[in-house]
Amino acid sequence: MRKLLGRLALLAAFSATSVHAQEGSTLELPTTVQAATTLSVPTTGSGTATFYLIGPTYTSKTEVELGKPIQVKPAELKSAGRYIAMLQGSSMHAAGTFFVLAGPPSQLSFLAHPSRVPVGQNDGILGEVFVFDNHQNLVLHPVDVNFRLSLDGENSQRTVPSHDGIAWVTINSTKKAGNTDFVASVAGVEEKRVIQQVASDPCNLRMKASRNDKGVVAETDPVRDCTGNLVSDGTVVTFTETDSAGKSTVDAPVKKGIARAELAPPSGAATVSVASGVVMGNEVRVGGSQ
Repeated sequence: MRKLLGRLALLAAFSATSVHAQEGSTLELPTTVQAATTLSVPTTGSGTATFYLIGPTYTSKTEVELGKPIQVKPAELKSAGRYIAMLQGSSMHAAGTFFVLAGPPSQLSFLAHPSRVPVGQNDGILGEVFVFDNHQNLVLHPVDVNFRLSLDGENSQRTVPSHDGIAWVTINSTKKAGNTDFVASVAGVEEKRVIQQVASDPCNLRMKASRNDKGVVAETDPVRDCTGNLVSDGTVVTFTETDSAGKSTVDAPVKKGIARAELAPPSGAATVSVASGVVMGNEVRVGGSQ
């Protein structure tokens, strides 16, 4: 509370002396200064005065000698934003404002979504980057942000300019399943996230079926998507047996790339078919007796 009251008092003092500043002298201040750099403020006259500096996160009060430049240290100018500088003496009042701008990019806050995505998805991955300098100031001027998605030599890359400290991109997932490096970089500064790319829907589903003493055994070939990736274990495959008595189905999960099921003994000759989701596979006819 004391700090807040002190800050309000300084702002009130600035308002009260602004008329005098307009009638008298103003401080020679640059329009902008880079964060965490030294600022030298020239003064004229003789004697002593009080120098006030009010920034977004910093306030100071210093006794200075007129006629000598006032040295504002880098530690006083770490936060980007608008600063008010005031010089008050027994016979003079001067004031002015300047802006502290972020320094060069040195830190990235990188968000990637989703963490798991099917292969070959157009605009399936979203990357978003917030660009900061070394003092956690958002770098508002445009910088080029490079986004790179790579897995075993397969790369997808985009470069986009930031706007008001933020850059984002949608990028296609690659055609190969696996843990994929998603990297965002700016001027040698980079951050990496890992996206798990998984097989998409089954494609070209094939199976074989044969009779044994207990009925019919049906088993798929390795179940792959359209780009050749083995589908994830747990993917459900449905086997259907159709004979003169009707139709029966068995759902079986894929394990190590293959789904297998045992069907009831058919009444006479039967047809066994296979499907997964909307993907149909081949049909196999089996005889009614062993």
